Amino acid sequence: MRGRHASPAEVATDPEAFERFYRRHVDVVTRFVARRLDDPHLVADLVADVFVAVIDSAHTYRADRGTEVAWLHGVARNTLAAYRRREARQQRLEHRIAGRRLLDTDDVSRLEDRIDAERPARRLLAAMAGLPPGERAVLELVAIDELTVGEAAAVLGIRQNTARVRLHRARRSLRGDPDTGPTVAVEGLR
Repeated sequence: MRGRHASPAEVATDPEAFERFYRRHVDVVTRFVARRLDDPHLVADLVADVFVAVIDSAHTYRADRGTEVAWLHGVARNTLAAYRRREARQQRLEHRIAGRRLLDTDDVSRLEDRIDAERPARRLLAAMAGLPPGERAVLELVAIDELTVGEAAAVLGIRQNTARVRLHRARRSLRGDPDTGPTVAVEGLR
């Protein structure tokens, strides 16, 4: 049982299954969050929040609706969206940073390295800000998070053909953008 992959459904009730699941996916989640935020403390907090949400929503995973990575991206998107809603309501900086645990120097250094590595993705996300939300969401998942069109459709709860159309429109809109360049608009980050 030690070498077997833990499914999302097992992580809520089996600590060892959760640990295997966490180790298998922590880098994916950290990259996802670091592409969208540039504060190492916040990245660490939200990665932890994503895995808490995984435990809470493990019962919602359905293998017939997509891969566990696609499902995990959906959990991460929802966690990030919830954070952004909370953040919009907060007016003072001290409220925003209250309760964060202190990171040691090595943690901060690793997260700063990850954040630096994701700088091109943040530039692309900024360039995509003017896209309609549906097109932006598909392009983010395909070009930045490197999901397939089918996985992106599953994350967003839309048909695969709808995702393809939105992706085509988004790429067409970005082709002439000097911040992204034609290669990124057509192929995504590599």
